[in-house]
Amino acid sequence: MAGSDRTSVRFAALGDSVTEGLGDPLPGGGWRGWAALLAEGLDGGFVNLASSGATTARVLDEQLPPALRFGPSVASVVVGVNDVLRPGFDPVAIEGRLDRVVSSLSATGAVVLTARMPDPGRMLRLPRSLRRPLERRTDELNAAVQAVAARHRTVHIDLAGHPAVADRSAWHVDRLHPNERGHRVVAREFAGALRARGVAVPRMPSVEPGGGAAQRPFEHVWWLATKGTGWVIDRGTDLVPYLAGLAAREAWAAVRPTRRG
Repeated sequence: MAGSDRTSVRFAALGDSVTEGLGDPLPGGGWRGWAALLAEGLDGGFVNLASSGATTARVLDEQLPPALRFGPSVASVVVGVNDVLRPGFDPVAIEGRLDRVVSSLSATGAVVLTARMPDPGRMLRLPRSLRRPLERRTDELNAAVQAVAARHRTVHIDLAGHPAVADRSAWHVDRLHPNERGHRVVAREFAGALRARGVAVPRMPSVEPGGGAAQRPFEHVWWLATKGTGWVIDRGTDLVPYLAGLAAREAWAAVRPTRRG
């Protein structure tokens, strides 16, 4: 697709809860997020197929078919963090699934958006011993995404190294999803990258909050007392013990050669 030849863009967003828009609530309920903010500036059709908890397998099996039927000229594939957070992590299989998704979209002439993702352990501020396995897995995920991006010449941005990752004011209280400000950062990064590729972006997404549901401090407390409590409990019985096991296995592997000696 030659961006200079098109003034209207059909945009399909594939991915997980970040692309679905979690962290950027609308006044009447539901989520907006970076993909919707980007779509507002593209002057064309838009469908958001992303869903909370989606893995690369779900994107391939459940989101790719309707995306192809939609016939996008631009499509985003931002996914992988849920693969990182689950047992059975396989970077080779992840790269294979991502390659099938991106190649299928690219074959239709769509410009595909991808991103290097930040380390969830850093965002959650886990202890270093627990963070190390997540950091290693995130590096492997990003290597897989970058290989696919290079192979298919996607519009690829670096969210892992973006200054907003270290800015608490850009994150929702759960520390895994951007808030409105953070979603606007992502939307502008993709918009700028699209323009650099030659795709028409009539209006750049604004950095100033607007149109979303402003979150007041008491709402953060309410989230922690309701949804946040369940979120922490789920990970206290699942994620943290799992990471502790990974950390222990890595530590054992590190000392085993010495013990043999």
